Amino acid sequence: MIREVIYFDKAGPQNTDHCLQIVRRLVEDGCHKYVVVASTTGATGLKAAETVHALNAQLIVVTHSAGFQKPHIHELDPEMARAIQALGAQIYTGTILTHSLETGLAQKYSGMYPTTLIAETLRRFGQGVKVGCEIVMEACDSGLVPEGEEVIAVGGTGRGADSVILVRSAVSKRFLDLKVLEILAKPRE
Repeated sequence: MIREVIYFDKAGPQNTDHCLQIVRRLVEDGCHKYVVVASTTGATGLKAAETVHALNAQLIVVTHSAGFQKPHIHELDPEMARAIQALGAQIYTGTILTHSLETGLAQKYSGMYPTTLIAETLRRFGQGVKVGCEIVMEACDSGLVPEGEEVIAVGGTGRGADSVILVRSAVSKRFLDLKVLEILAKPRE
């Protein structure tokens, strides 16, 4: 198999449209039924919903849990959420797997815990690749994506999208079964 891989000069939202073009090509090939996209405010999720709306794919937009940045605050814009859902996509809001109870313990006691170690290891490939792995497991944990599927995952660094990966899905309790099959786009920085 020969596939083009894109390396962006810099991380960030300026790469979103290019990432979604990659997603469109993959979905049009007909081999991938599930697309999982990270979105904080809903802007990237809405662009992804517009991109795959007419195609035969299920889009799951994964957002931050309430209180991720500020206590009791949902970062997903309600109007964006309605627009995403109107285009047939599903939204999952939950705890980021590598920002769970261990994050609070690490902050208080200055220790390194297994989840933090996993997150830091995945970040060696880029923040968006780490996010892609997390959101696929979150979508599986919620029952929106079955285990063992080849899933297109789109993540980013801060805002927007800058990474596209193909992942064999697994729930978080079977994290070791999760496989990154292909990295199709990522920033070099």
